[in-house]
Amino acid sequence: MSSDHSLSSAIKGQPRTVWITAFAAVVAFMGIGLVDPILHTIAEALDAPPNKLTLLFGVYLGVQVLAMLLTGVAAYRFGPKRTLVTGLICIVIAAGVSTFASDIDQLIALRVIWGLGNALFIATALAFIVGQARGGQQGAILLYEAALGIGLAVGPLLGALLGEWSWRAPFGGTALLMLAGAILCAVMLPPDGPISDRPKVTLLDPLKALRNRNLAINSLASAFYTGALFTVIAWAPIAMGMRPINAGMVFFAWGVLTALAGVFLAPGIARAVGDRGGVIGAITAYAVVMALAGVGVAIDQVWLICLAVALSGIPSGVLNTLFTGVAMSAVDAGTPRSVASAGYSFLRWMGGAISAILVAYLADWFGAPAPFWFAVGYCALAVVALLVAHGRPSRALPADAVLVGAEEF
Repeated sequence: MSSDHSLSSAIKGQPRTVWITAFAAVVAFMGIGLVDPILHTIAEALDAPPNKLTLLFGVYLGVQVLAMLLTGVAAYRFGPKRTLVTGLICIVIAAGVSTFASDIDQLIALRVIWGLGNALFIATALAFIVGQARGGQQGAILLYEAALGIGLAVGPLLGALLGEWSWRAPFGGTALLMLAGAILCAVMLPPDGPISDRPKVTLLDPLKALRNRNLAINSLASAFYTGALFTVIAWAPIAMGMRPINAGMVFFAWGVLTALAGVFLAPGIARAVGDRGGVIGAITAYAVVMALAGVGVAIDQVWLICLAVALSGIPSGVLNTLFTGVAMSAVDAGTPRSVASAGYSFLRWMGGAISAILVAYLADWFGAPAPFWFAVGYCALAVVALLVAHGRPSRALPADAVLVGAEEF
């Protein structure tokens, strides 16, 4: 799925609905890294301590953990288009009101609404793209990965450029872009079909899927890796302490490398050593760059932290593409792939949420380099879990396998 020819083929001749959904996906993913370049500025403007700043990510992810159990039910009861548009409206409201927040607690509360909206959107956006795209599932997923990568790269850059003017400006800019996406999706996407045509999903189905030992262990491995990932996203901006434009350029490089590695590097690695071998190698590489960041903080060399953050995008891109396939290879034949994927995503997001909340306390208890050294430990635990799990050989996933799982980053 993974050649340049496949990417160029996937771009050609796509219907309008695919491009509208992809545009909204880019803006939604921009919201993940939007806050990174302005964290230091928010801290100064609102007199916010580090443990409150990292909650901007912790509550955002925590809500998504719970929402992973709700999105399937929402799509069943209300239809995927209504679910998608509702998610976009939640993001518009949260981002718009954030522009006028007067303290850090208000921003944290608004990120709860933002996280819920993002979960409702991303859990259904891929289903739309896969269902509407021409050229098959693989090209559709490639388009989705491209939208993810563009959003991850542009989000920090937009946050940096607007953040040079005011920390409030990036929130207002995102609200306007997402409002445009919401209007386009509401007007131009096809209407929802009858409820009877959709499979029934309950809240507990994703958790029941985790009774499968190998799926649960692989999901825990993903949770440990995501904990390391959100050490970079939530703590690196504070550790760097840079003005928005400089921090934004670092995270822009991170996003670009994530996108390029996911689309072009990961498939070649999978062909060479398999999905499982590629994931283990990428997590090991992630541990190395986390150690590099820890050394940078310890010797007070900001350039070294910046280099580690940017380079971490390469293993992250590989893991975006390969990790879900490794986890899904352990799914029982009788378990719907979308349900198993929701259970997998539930544990993975939980790892990120816990890490984003914990990093400030680790730094307070053990010193500023500690979050990165703990991230090294998370990576080691992830590798151990992958070695313990004995799933069936990885195979290509059908469309519903990526309905909830492929939105990770």
